[in-house]
Amino acid sequence: MSFEMTSMRTKWLACASLATIAASSVAVPAFAQSRDESGGFVLEEIIVTAQKREQSLQDVPSSVAALAGEKLDVLNSAGSDIRFLSGRIPSLTIESSFGRTFPRFYIRGLGNTDFDLNASQPVSLIYDEIVMENPILKGMPAFDLDRVEVLRGPQGTLFGRNTPAGIVKLDAKKPTQEFDAYAKFNYGRFDTIEFEGAVGGPIVQDVLAIRASVRHQHRDDYVTNEAPGFLANRDQTEGYDDFAGRVQLLYTPTDRFSALVNFHARSLDGSSRVFRANIIEPGVGGLVDDFDRRSVTQDGVNNQELDQRGLTAKLEYDMGDFTITSITGFEHGEVFSVGDVDGGFGGEFEGVPSTPGFIPFNAATADAVPDLDQWTQELRIASNDLGMVDFQAGFFYFNEDLKIESTNFNSLDNNAPNGFAAQRQKSESWAIFANVNIEVTPDLVIEGGVRYTEDDKDFTASRDLSPLSFLGVGPIGPLEANPSDEVLSWDVSATYTINDDVSVYTRAAKGFRAPSIQGRLLFGDEVTVADTEEIFSVEAGVKAELFERRARVNLSAYVSDMDGQQLTAVGGDANFNRLVNAADTDLAGVELDLEWAVTSNLFVTAGTSYNFTEINDPDLRTQFCAACTVLDPIVDGLAALDGNDLPQAPRWIANWTARYGITVGNDGELYAYTDWAFTSEKNFFLYDSVEFRSGKELIGGLRVGYALENGKYDFALYGRNITDETELKGGIDFNNLTGFVNEPPIWGVELSAKF
Repeated sequence: MSFEMTSMRTKWLACASLATIAASSVAVPAFAQSRDESGGFVLEEIIVTAQKREQSLQDVPSSVAALAGEKLDVLNSAGSDIRFLSGRIPSLTIESSFGRTFPRFYIRGLGNTDFDLNASQPVSLIYDEIVMENPILKGMPAFDLDRVEVLRGPQGTLFGRNTPAGIVKLDAKKPTQEFDAYAKFNYGRFDTIEFEGAVGGPIVQDVLAIRASVRHQHRDDYVTNEAPGFLANRDQTEGYDDFAGRVQLLYTPTDRFSALVNFHARSLDGSSRVFRANIIEPGVGGLVDDFDRRSVTQDGVNNQELDQRGLTAKLEYDMGDFTITSITGFEHGEVFSVGDVDGGFGGEFEGVPSTPGFIPFNAATADAVPDLDQWTQELRIASNDLGMVDFQAGFFYFNEDLKIESTNFNSLDNNAPNGFAAQRQKSESWAIFANVNIEVTPDLVIEGGVRYTEDDKDFTASRDLSPLSFLGVGPIGPLEANPSDEVLSWDVSATYTINDDVSVYTRAAKGFRAPSIQGRLLFGDEVTVADTEEIFSVEAGVKAELFERRARVNLSAYVSDMDGQQLTAVGGDANFNRLVNAADTDLAGVELDLEWAVTSNLFVTAGTSYNFTEINDPDLRTQFCAACTVLDPIVDGLAALDGNDLPQAPRWIANWTARYGITVGNDGELYAYTDWAFTSEKNFFLYDSVEFRSGKELIGGLRVGYALENGKYDFALYGRNITDETELKGGIDFNNLTGFVNEPPIWGVELSAKF
């Protein structure tokens, strides 16, 4: 795979898709509200599948948030990727050092900062009922969705391994026997172009239905490389062409049986994350005064491409009192990403004057997944409203075969390769589970479940060529690791209904993350294994609908204790990772979700969370940055981590939206919509330093539009990051004060229509 990349393939695919569904638009209600029998307005009921069966959000005995309708559509626009969810739901943040591939999810402060393509995460992404295990699968674009659900807290019973923090769950709109279609097109700053559309309906009435959906996103490169030899093409990075499509067929030959087949694919050509050398003020933190997001000075390149495709089949048979469900999934992925890791030009130790600032040596690396195959199978039986007792029970199987290649380049010698390492991991896991809920009285429901899981990994890694060969460092390997474990996870809850509008619940749960392996040998010489981490969590909450169902308020509080949390120690004086287990980690917090139809014209939402995290391990120490000011005690040349917050874990997250609409004529509406998200300070790494941390961040959006024929047609002007907030999102600590920043302001226009 070369550094020269073309976007023609995705452009042709997008044009073909546009021609196919040119007549379509977004079926989004203006408000999440409807009229009641008396003619007043009330909030619509939110239906979720957080427990693998349809139920009201207010009936789920755990902390769950849902995003759908117009709010989802507004936030997920202007060229955004899956990171648009970050900070928009209490306790949820998402970041990436790979750009539009490899998102890293954090719920209640729990996540994984590891940048290796083999990294496991304590937050699971479930897309159309299929777990997306590897990080490169988690970036699948969110388009033509029915809703997004965020399940906060351990989900070890129904969803199993690698869910100690929770789950982000995406559900696409399904085929129906009614024809519908939509299309939306927007154009914005930096030639940002986005088209999304879908068409669906019956092929054979009452027997076979189809739904086809596409999304194409494009942005021109807008960052200029000021390094010698690069000025011929001034805008060289931060652009992309990202195309995704999905075709679903629903076969219903009888009232009892259904088969849903889902084929989906993604193709991405674009820039990798742009690292920027010495943009952090030494000894002070924050960005340097002369920071310019529109320019860099680098001797390397920043390119990436990804191809992903999958096929799933969901079969359901209704036996009357019971329903049997089978879900089979296959996912395949390939990715190549190369970046100028030192973020600048030159290398003082190599005799080449560096800029900006002091750069000891040049570092450009590429990481690739030439082949990833994942198979999953779930078979379950569930009761259908038997009365006092309902249950689910099932079997789950997971198989993954993953290959990784890492290459180092001398960017001062025409990008000549000077290092190469490879990894291969085969993972297999199976589980059996059962869940039961008992209606003790009409007002009291008790629910509980248990899951038994076995997890096995076979791992090998080797290095054929070392970037440090000039120091006598040679090949190594193959090195092997074969961790396995057997784990029992469970949960139990009780819900008490006070009246028709208010209920309270309490829940206790145990979850886990299976053993993880870190074997990126490009610079390091060892394979590290982190043992299983386990979490025990207790939460309680209240769910209420107020003001005659014009307001919905959900409040929860939790306390969690983690045993053996898997942590990633990165960087220091070399570009490598290692895994460690912390003895104990304490977590506690509060989450609030609010929706309120203030009047028939004004609709507001708000959410906030406070998440406390603390590492409790007096013996846990790690290497630290080469050029920053460390605040932790230094013991034997290492930073002591006891008492630190977890990395990438802001204590405060808040978000709010407001929409105001005015009726124009018989079927028109003029409206304004604004949305805001706030996150407090956070560390980037396990150790605490002055420089490698972000400040408070407040990101706002604004949309003003005019809708015709009760929303059938819509024209809107929009802006994202309207206050031009510029904030550090992460750093590279092994070489200099390198960092990367948030998305720039984007403004544009959007047209949509629906049928």
